[in-house]
Amino acid sequence: MNSLPLITNDDITDRLSLFALLLELHNENEFKIRSYHAAVFRLEKVTEEIAKLPEDQIQKLQGIGKSLAEKILEIIEKNTFQELEDILARTPSGLLKILKIKGLGAKRVRTLWQEANITTPEELFKACETDKIAQIKGFGEKIQETIKNGLLFIKLNSDKLLYADVLPYADELEKYLKNSPLCENMSWVGEYRRSLEIINTLEVVVQTSQIQRFHEYLQACPFLETSKDKCGVFTWRGVFKESTLKMEVNIVNTDKFYNTIFLLSANSKHLAYKKNNQTLLQVSQNKLFENEEEIYKQFELPYLQPELREGLWEFEYTQTPVLIETKDLKGTLHAHSTYSDGKHSLEEMAKAAKAFGFEYLGITDHSKSAYYAGGLDEKRIADQHLEIEKLNEQNPDFKIFKGIESDILGNGDLDYSNEVLKSFDFIVASIHANLQMDEARATARIIKAIENPYTTIVGHPTGRLLLRREGYPLNMPKMIDACAANGVAIEINAHPLRLDLDWRWVHKALEKGVKIAINADAHDKEGYLYHQFGVLVARKAGLTKEMCLNALGKEEIGKVFKKNIK
Repeated sequence: MNSLPLITNDDITDRLSLFALLLELHNENEFKIRSYHAAVFRLEKVTEEIAKLPEDQIQKLQGIGKSLAEKILEIIEKNTFQELEDILARTPSGLLKILKIKGLGAKRVRTLWQEANITTPEELFKACETDKIAQIKGFGEKIQETIKNGLLFIKLNSDKLLYADVLPYADELEKYLKNSPLCENMSWVGEYRRSLEIINTLEVVVQTSQIQRFHEYLQACPFLETSKDKCGVFTWRGVFKESTLKMEVNIVNTDKFYNTIFLLSANSKHLAYKKNNQTLLQVSQNKLFENEEEIYKQFELPYLQPELREGLWEFEYTQTPVLIETKDLKGTLHAHSTYSDGKHSLEEMAKAAKAFGFEYLGITDHSKSAYYAGGLDEKRIADQHLEIEKLNEQNPDFKIFKGIESDILGNGDLDYSNEVLKSFDFIVASIHANLQMDEARATARIIKAIENPYTTIVGHPTGRLLLRREGYPLNMPKMIDACAANGVAIEINAHPLRLDLDWRWVHKALEKGVKIAINADAHDKEGYLYHQFGVLVARKAGLTKEMCLNALGKEEIGKVFKKNIK
């Protein structure tokens, strides 16, 4: 088989998903559309690398017949397939961008295209501005406002990247910089060093005694493009090629290295902190320092890690805080298996959790309202509980806790009876549907779920997807107070797209004594790696292991669950 080395299972499912979406856009055969969606759902659960399978085995994959196998083989060979190229050729390219707007499905986009002749985001925004979208049957003012806000959100964030997406760029650049003898020392600064969830510009400080030669070295970099009009003697600016990520290299001599990295590693509000008629900025620049610890000592402050330097509440510390680390997590309390929409079996997820260094896994497959994700009905719950008990007997040194991610219904109820809810060790209560709510409705809905005596953790509380959609509006102080009053923990969903609850509110929760659970929301074994991103934002909030629910060992957390059983 002539395969491309970069073709992954995700590449294959992405191409087939796009084809299904375009079939729907063009109002093609409904059966064909459903068959492609079903095939993608099955392929997402395949654990082997499809591109490495023999042709006859691809055809034998569950739900994959001869015709679809041929498409997959074509994708492996060409990274596309002819039918996809044909339908793309008769689809205005601007519609592909419109299809990414949250709240707009293929059917509505087809209506915009066929009835209003809208084929670009710019045309769509203008139509919203002139109130034309609201006049189209099936839309109205509310949908028009949602579309407009979605377009503005995308435009505002078009040149920003998630922290997790910046990592490979940073790794590549660090290797390039350290490969040169001209680079005597380097340190990341700015948003990246402070572990912000969204990065506008990747910034670094480089120490060198040969500034001009180092400029030339940067300009010769094969993956960077210089913005010559924005460069100066001590600053190189540019972008990563084939990316929107902006790059800034601050070049300094030996003496100023630590002064500069401190200056560029803090929010301006942090630097403006005043004591004895001097700001932290003034003190940090009034002499040359050999490290950042000396700067804080000079200002009579404990050393504050870069994650904390936002100028919000960090000056309340009287000594350097011991912030949580990934190694402090003893287990995870939000993960999915093949019982719902996970890629790996319950046993495989448990073994991977143990290999990751965890003492326990709280399995939380989707509940029955999430039918689109294979949510568990009562019969499937019973089956899963039997398997959990069997696996726990076979592996006494590792514990699987019986959990569920129970959907919070529109009225705030959880989607099982109390009899079923009490069969679990713990419950993660989450909102997945009917996201278009005003603040009063969203707050009342989530507080009612928090007050349910079986709720243990509120999952991804605002439902946000970073750089894709804003979360539903919540009265956060009221939600946090409800969690405090009912002994309910709040999740930091560590998936890089979520990082929800936002770290700014996590700190407020800690002030109220609310425990935090850092969960990867893993849908496959590799998903456990997401915990690192949850830990980063938890550190920004000042979280210590003492206030983290899943920093408890398996025996301790088991006692917590038993105590909470009503």
